[in-house]
Amino acid sequence: MTELTKVVLDAMGGDNSPGEMVLGAVNAVKEKDNLFVYIVGPSDRIEAELGKYEYPKDRIEVVHAPDEITCHDAPVQAIRGKKESSMVIGLHMVKEGKAVGFVSAGNSGAVLVGGQVLVGKMKGIERAPLAPLVPTLKGVSLLVDCGANVDAKPSNLVQFAQMGSIYMENALKIERPTVGIVNIGAEEEKGNALVKETFPLLKACKDINFIGSVEARDFIYGAADVVVTEAFVGNVLLKSMEGVASGLMKQIKGAITSTPISTLGALMVKPQLKNVAKLFDATEYGGAPLLGLNGLVVKIHGNATHKEVKNALFQVEMFRAQDINGKIKEQLLDTKKEA
Repeated sequence: MTELTKVVLDAMGGDNSPGEMVLGAVNAVKEKDNLFVYIVGPSDRIEAELGKYEYPKDRIEVVHAPDEITCHDAPVQAIRGKKESSMVIGLHMVKEGKAVGFVSAGNSGAVLVGGQVLVGKMKGIERAPLAPLVPTLKGVSLLVDCGANVDAKPSNLVQFAQMGSIYMENALKIERPTVGIVNIGAEEEKGNALVKETFPLLKACKDINFIGSVEARDFIYGAADVVVTEAFVGNVLLKSMEGVASGLMKQIKGAITSTPISTLGALMVKPQLKNVAKLFDATEYGGAPLLGLNGLVVKIHGNATHKEVKNALFQVEMFRAQDINGKIKEQLLDTKKEA
C-alpha cells in the first residue's frame, strides 16, 4: 500500500477562505490517491463547505481551530498570542510530525515567523528563504529570496544558492542548475555592498554553477535557473513581473475585443492565447516554500483560488517524494560538518 503524504492546509486567512481552500483540498485528494489533507479552521464552516462535494472521506480530516490570524495582526504577537488559530495549530502539527508540510494563504509575516519559530530551521541553516518558482520564457527560475530576509548577509545568499541548486536538481531534474545574483549590470564590480561582497563568495563556491550577475530585465528570459538576492529586491522583482504580466493581459484582451473584426481574429487565436497565459501562470507551480526548515512550509498568494491551493498541496507531496530536506541536509549540512 502506498504511504500517504500528510499535509496541513490552513483554511483561514486568505481572501477566499475557507471556500477556495476546501475546494483545492477536495480536488487534490481526488487527483492523487497518496495525499491526505488536514484542513484546519472553524469546523462548522469547513464542514459546510465539504458538504458541497463528493470526495474520498478517509483522506480529508477537519481539525478545529476557533481563532484566526488576520492580515492586520502583527506577526510575532499573533504567533505568540493566538495559540488556537488555524495557523499556529497547523504549524505545531508539522513540528510534532503529524504532517510533512503546511500550506497557508494567510498573513505572510506570521507564516514566516511561525515557520522559523515553531517548525524551526535545520541545524546549520542561517536563514530560511522564500523560494517561488517563477515562469520564464525558458520554463521556470527559482527566485531566492522573495520575502523572508530583507537584511541578509553574504553568507546567507551563498546558502540560498546552495539550497536553491539542490531544490532545482531534485525537483525539476536540472543537472548543474545555473546560479545568478540580481545586479544592476553584468560587470563584477557593479552592485551595492551586499552584492559586491557576495559575488566572489558565490564564484568560489564549488557546490554551485555560478554564472555571474542577472539584470532584472533578463529574469523573464530565464537568465539563470536559480536567481539569488535578498528579500527586498526579490519581492520588488517578483511583484513587478506579476503586475506587468497582469497589465499586459488586460491590455491584450481589451485590444482584441475592441472591434468586430478583432473579436473574430481573437476567436481564431484563442487557444494559442490560453497556452501563453498558462505558461506565465505562477499558480501552476504552487506556492513559495521556506527552504531549510525541519518541515515544509509553503506560502501561497493571499487571493489564492482552488487551483493554486491544489498545486501547493501537490508541491508538498513532490517535496517529500524527492526528499528535498534530506538532500539539503546530506549535501549541504553534513558536508559542512565534515569540512
